[in-house]
Amino acid sequence: MTRRERRFQRQFDALERLIPGSRSSLKRLQSSRWRFVRLPLALLFIAGGLVSFLPVLGIWMLPLGLLLLAVDLPFLQAPISTLIIRARHMIRRWKRRWQQRGSPPS
Repeated sequence: MTRRERRFQRQFDALERLIPGSRSSLKRLQSSRWRFVRLPLALLFIAGGLVSFLPVLGIWMLPLGLLLLAVDLPFLQAPISTLIIRARHMIRRWKRRWQQRGSPPS
């Protein structure tokens, strides 16, 4: 396993820890048996993310589709890993600011 693949796998594991209910479905989607389900599903998510103005479909579908596509396309693993890392840092920053806003002044 290359360095890029290990980094991508670590980010996938971090997402599983972040969303505990998705652990079994993410592991299942990563297996090689699900490749023929994963590719069309990824393309549907990407297409749904591009039409995010519709009520049910949203921009949340685009990163999920890219993540699923990166499982099969190694050249996408490095940029998607970087995006996941940046998103996790941004969410952590937002949480910290939100908690500071709610705490009483000293």
